[in-house]
Amino acid sequence: MIGVKKTLYSLLLMLLFSTNLQAVELEVTALIGKNFSPELINDDYSAELSTTNEPNFALAFAWQDSPTGQGQILVNYISRDFTDTIDNTTHSFDTVYTHFSGVSLFKEREYVTTLGLGIGTTYFHSDFDSAIYPSITLAVGTRYNYSANLVFITELRGYATLTDDDDTLFCQADGCVAQFDRAVWIDHQISIGLAYRF
Repeated sequence: MIGVKKTLYSLLLMLLFSTNLQAVELEVTALIGKNFSPELINDDYSAELSTTNEPNFALAFAWQDSPTGQGQILVNYISRDFTDTIDNTTHSFDTVYTHFSGVSLFKEREYVTTLGLGIGTTYFHSDFDSAIYPSITLAVGTRYNYSANLVFITELRGYATLTDDDDTLFCQADGCVAQFDRAVWIDHQISIGLAYRF
């Protein structure tokens, strides 16, 4: 029994200190871009409420999973506003996307084309309430290597969030000022960024 335990501990230590795990490349990326938001709708479905198209700020942590693929954790923040039709008051509507993604890398001559697909959550926060919903993300982009450690990134990204018709995200005691127009909220972004590879 003691021999089996020693063998298991030895295998575990070998796994922990193997050269493959020590050689994993890690990458941190900061992105900034323009967000294109869908519209909300007022409480009686009689008018659409435009949301402002604000900048988005993102931070991604990635690791090289294979020569042609990365794993990635992405956090993306957008602060936007909308104006209600009741008394023309402007309300804050912030969004934080958090996703785990797989990113495929397709090497071209001068750059790398990327295709990413991820699953995660969307956190909405308004002046009235907050909510968390499941969401997915799809991204297409390019990577230009400036050096062994520095990469310039361009990206087109979309988010699809499954919302709830009965939420109180835009509601107060005397009623709701807005609600989601559809069951799926779809955001689009175009971003640029810099990645640093360790």
